Amino acid sequence: MHALVTGGGGFLGLYLVEQLVARGDRVRVLCRGSYPRLAELNVECLSGDIRDASAVKVACRGVDAVFHTAAVSGIWGPWSYYHGINTQGTLNVLSACRKQGVGRLIHTSSPSVIYDGQDHRNSDESLPYPSRYLCHYPHSKALAERAVLDANDGDRLATVALRPHLIWGPRDNHLIPRLVARAKMGRLVRVGDGRNLISMAYVENVAAAHLQAADRLNATSKIAGRAYFINEPEPVSLWDWIDELLSLAGLPPVRKRIPARVAYAAGATLEGLYRLLGKTSEPPMTRFLAQQLAGSHYYSIEGARRDFEYRPVVDVAEGMRRLEPELRQLAQTV
Repeated sequence: MHALVTGGGGFLGLYLVEQLVARGDRVRVLCRGSYPRLAELNVECLSGDIRDASAVKVACRGVDAVFHTAAVSGIWGPWSYYHGINTQGTLNVLSACRKQGVGRLIHTSSPSVIYDGQDHRNSDESLPYPSRYLCHYPHSKALAERAVLDANDGDRLATVALRPHLIWGPRDNHLIPRLVARAKMGRLVRVGDGRNLISMAYVENVAAAHLQAADRLNATSKIAGRAYFINEPEPVSLWDWIDELLSLAGLPPVRKRIPARVAYAAGATLEGLYRLLGKTSEPPMTRFLAQQLAGSHYYSIEGARRDFEYRPVVDVAEGMRRLEPELRQLAQTV
């Protein structure tokens, strides 16, 4: 196929580009910066912001499929920032796909779009969208996902949304570096009883899922207009997994503990205080973060297995082996 990858220089996007190139697909990338790895791969790179509708329209010209991975994540910041990139940026992609006659759109969403503050245990895609969100990221991503699924249009544009949970692996520039940095500063605190289970998704498996879905996506396929959870088949204990990551980095396990209700109350207080003071930096705790760190949230991938034969290509043990050198390097530098 001739594919466009939005955010192709990002964590997931770069792995997706590499897998597309490896199997012989023609690739174009829309991204805001310059990336040496993309130059090595000899793919077509267009510089542009997903919020610029004209740049997105140009990028979509002549491609068969769009992999829309460009987004901003986080738990703090103004609504205009998250909405502009995650929601309006996605609407720009949809508009460009229609105008340029793109046949397939594979959208990277998130399980947070259906997170309602309750434990999710082996939950599937029947979970409804909640009526309220505790931070702007899941809200803006939910609006984007709903727009993508609503845009599924039979013969004109086939769409699918994938919801990878807790993407991890080498070259991560967000989750793993923050985790190691907080551990070194002694700011990691075990929230709740430490027995909560979560899903996680190794980055190469997530990229493979995008290709597997794209190959099955067409106007008449059962996956058109639907969303799917993407993660490893079995959940893990969040805090045991964090301790394992820290051990591979040569750091001690998390010792401090705080009850879940205390963390939630602290998050609510800090959110109010930061807003009152007009602080733009992220609070050390928020209500959303407290729930994520204390609660169980793991998801069934049976739908993806059934409908487009999703299969991980790297198991967790091998993923940890590949990540270990980077963990040790991070522990020396951050």
